Amino acid sequence: MAVTPGMTAGGKAVPSSQGMTKEERKVIFASSLGTVFEWYDFYLYGSLAAIIGKQFFLGDPTTSFIFALLTFAAGFIVRPFGALVFGRLGDMIGRKYTFLITILLMGASTFIVGLLPGYATIGIAAPIILVTLRILQGLALGGEYGGAATYVAEHAPEGKRGFFTAWIQTTATMGLFLSLLIILATRTIVGEAEFTEWGWRIPFLLSVVLLGISVWIRLSMNESPAFAKMKAEGKTSKAPLSEAFLNWKNAKIVILALIGLTMGQAVVWYTGQFYALFFLTQTLKIDGPTANILIAIALLLATPFFLFFGALSDKIGRKWIILGGCLIAAATYFPIFKAITHYGNPALAQAIATAPVTVVADPATCNFQVDPTGTAKFPASCDIATRMLTNASVNYTTVDAPAGSVAQIKVGDKLIQSFNAVMTPDNLNFDADSKAKEAALKTEVVGTLKAAGYPEKADPARINKPMLVLLLFILVLYVTMVYGPIAAMLVEMFPTRIRYSAMSLPYHIGNGWFGGLLPTISFALVAANGNIYYGLWYPIIIALITVVIGAFFVRETKDNNIYASD
Repeated sequence: MAVTPGMTAGGKAVPSSQGMTKEERKVIFASSLGTVFEWYDFYLYGSLAAIIGKQFFLGDPTTSFIFALLTFAAGFIVRPFGALVFGRLGDMIGRKYTFLITILLMGASTFIVGLLPGYATIGIAAPIILVTLRILQGLALGGEYGGAATYVAEHAPEGKRGFFTAWIQTTATMGLFLSLLIILATRTIVGEAEFTEWGWRIPFLLSVVLLGISVWIRLSMNESPAFAKMKAEGKTSKAPLSEAFLNWKNAKIVILALIGLTMGQAVVWYTGQFYALFFLTQTLKIDGPTANILIAIALLLATPFFLFFGALSDKIGRKWIILGGCLIAAATYFPIFKAITHYGNPALAQAIATAPVTVVADPATCNFQVDPTGTAKFPASCDIATRMLTNASVNYTTVDAPAGSVAQIKVGDKLIQSFNAVMTPDNLNFDADSKAKEAALKTEVVGTLKAAGYPEKADPARINKPMLVLLLFILVLYVTMVYGPIAAMLVEMFPTRIRYSAMSLPYHIGNGWFGGLLPTISFALVAANGNIYYGLWYPIIIALITVVIGAFFVRETKDNNIYASD
């Protein structure tokens, strides 16, 4: 039997003091490049959620954006199912061919999004097809990551798995960076109005070129040495899912990998890269191109630290780097996002400080205003008041008023009376008189907010771009701490025969559910509470749970032998 990198003829791991070989470089390049393209496909939608929301969903801006985020999240929700389907295939037939299938599925789904007519053209079929395509993308990504990480780890020399797999960890950020870069270039070439109307489709259509490159690269790859050895010895698993999840010895590790590692890693990842982007554009009203450039620069500056923390984990261990990143992030999110507001939209920060907004209302009349159809109207005076403030991205607090009282909006020292609307007989809309009152109230609220210093959008001349880049860089630096070493650690937690399945599920539940749902949950919390920072409680609480569970119950793995099949 041929000796492969990182193994003796007997299949044991051995230290390697040599530099990276040509074959090892090829493995990393081929796996990473294909995965970059797959993340590019997946994150295009997230980067364009605000525009896509207007194209495919009905309702006011806040509702359509939340539903666009829900569709974004649909791809994350199904990722664990993709991990089960493709993880099983990867453990039974091999790593190479499985993630060749996943990239074909991802690329085709992305290309079709670029051709899909909007709601105005084909009605309700548009969001239904869009959600279906997002689900297919999620299934594909559920099978992609575990295959790429396992493939690279099983080629890596002993003592360098953290560094080798860290290249795979850069791919999600580089995919996001590539998507932002192409979006920015397209916006610049076609103009903002045309981009919003039809130009947003171009980055999706370009994915077919990336798909061709990725398939060509992956067809040239060889099977992983650890899997090839196991297959030659007849030790592949006949039922990897049963072994991984119905055997308590393995299932316990899966649970700990989720709660004590990937759950916290995921919320730090999505807060630092996606929630930050949405916060800039939706809350601070910074224009899309500027926000994309700021995020892209921060990503570019921080990306080398994935490799730094991956290599550092080979020396000092993976566990405490990951948990340390979760802890530091949870402790600093509030001051960092408040500083982002100060430097990104100083007029808004000043208005919040000098003219705070309060809604004085009977709590029984304040509802959680998210409707599945995007068309429901909420006639209570509190709902009318809070919806106007939320759509204007105004930070407000709610004060209880006596039962039955009509809500009031207090801006600084000025009081504005809301009203209880009357519905039309079909209960689908406000009657004519209520519509007139709503328009008058909106005019008064907008005028009062403007007089109090609340800006309609961020003033480009007052944006402190260097400080924003620094703050965004810090957020992405946290991401590199938690994400750089995670692939190596997950690979090392499970035996070869069930590794693809076992590591993929906790990774994709953590990143697909806890991470992928973060923008939706956080913005819904803000919409319900009124405080623009309230959504940060979600990642903070999840990250702290991971720190506690990981510290006490998860073992360090860097010295584990990953070539053992049992």
